[in-house]
Amino acid sequence: MSPQTVALADLVMARCDELGHCSEEPGQITRRFLSKPMHDVHDRLAAWMRSAGLSTRIDNAGNLIGRLEGQSITAGESPRTLLLGSHLDSVPGGGRYDGVLGVLLGLALIEALEGVNLPFHLDIIGFSEEEGVRFSKPYLGSSAVAGRFETEWLERVDAEGTTLREAIVEFGLAPDCLGDAAYSTEEVIGFIEPHLEQGPLLESCGSPVGLVTAIAGQSRLRLAFTGQMGHAGTTPMQGRHDALVSSAEFIRAVRELGTRVEGLRATVGRLKVMPNAPNVIPGRVELSLDVRHAEDEVREQTVTELLTLGERIASADGVEFEVLEHTPEAAVAMDSQLSDLLGKAVAETGYAVTELPSGAGHDAVMMAKCFPIAMLFLRHPGGISHHPDERVERDDVAVALDVLSHFVKRLARCAE
Repeated sequence: MSPQTVALADLVMARCDELGHCSEEPGQITRRFLSKPMHDVHDRLAAWMRSAGLSTRIDNAGNLIGRLEGQSITAGESPRTLLLGSHLDSVPGGGRYDGVLGVLLGLALIEALEGVNLPFHLDIIGFSEEEGVRFSKPYLGSSAVAGRFETEWLERVDAEGTTLREAIVEFGLAPDCLGDAAYSTEEVIGFIEPHLEQGPLLESCGSPVGLVTAIAGQSRLRLAFTGQMGHAGTTPMQGRHDALVSSAEFIRAVRELGTRVEGLRATVGRLKVMPNAPNVIPGRVELSLDVRHAEDEVREQTVTELLTLGERIASADGVEFEVLEHTPEAAVAMDSQLSDLLGKAVAETGYAVTELPSGAGHDAVMMAKCFPIAMLFLRHPGGISHHPDERVERDDVAVALDVLSHFVKRLARCAE
């Protein structure tokens, strides 16, 4: 790899470190959708984009877009646009590379392409929200870009009682103009998302980068067990209707089922216990359920089995069980043409093409509903993600940058 590529990879690493300081909590990275630290991220990233010659804008969903104007567009033709990027938000106490790395790789790509005239626009997108933390709804940023944002989501409420509509207004944006964020299918060539693997497969096979074949389907649910509150000291153990006990049995069953089915991931990650007092029997527990599998039929059967089990547990304990929300996302296949070009770009850098599925959800899930997509994974030493120990190596960033440069040049030749 060239000294310029290595220098740009060093710059990507340094910028990831700098954006890691933009956090809601000192000493760790927590950056939720449209939180105050997102203003700091936008200010820094937009300044870097403008220094690289990009025009910048923030749409009404809070996505930051930097555009490299195409210079060799045929006269009379409507210019098309290649989209490349990832998300800028984080989970509470997350790592500094999840999402952000893909955006900064896009910016470094622009810097590596200096002097190259493209027959299309190249937009680098920093999506405002992917994790679903603040409003329990993932892909809000990419939903707007794909024209799939549903207006009823504006009434969702965060833990502080702020509606999504209010959060957008407080950030200085216009919730009633969210439609302006959408790209048309006709203008978009495709969407490329570079991303940390968030798993150990590339490390185990010694590959710095990998070509994603598909994104596992995902079902996100909110469930509730409702029993009867009572005094912890005076209510006899026999005959209690303890919602937390029922929830605990359900959570154990989720784990056991997840370990029995090959390729399945089943997780309860959030609990809301009410009244959440040490001397009161819990009367109600709301909990999340996340089920993923590369085969939609397996995932759907698992969800059905778990909901049936929840009903059975509730009936035995004399409590009620209900599904508050159920959001399924089908498995997503990559576009064959874009993936083929990306694979050829990997080969041009001198590496074997390693193919692997993604068990994690990405903005590409939502973008695939309207546009062709492809994903490039970077090796993840240790495979620990959504955690401060998240890592990536500078040399692997340089390889990914080389791959993306070869890809864009190949795409430009195809478009001429």
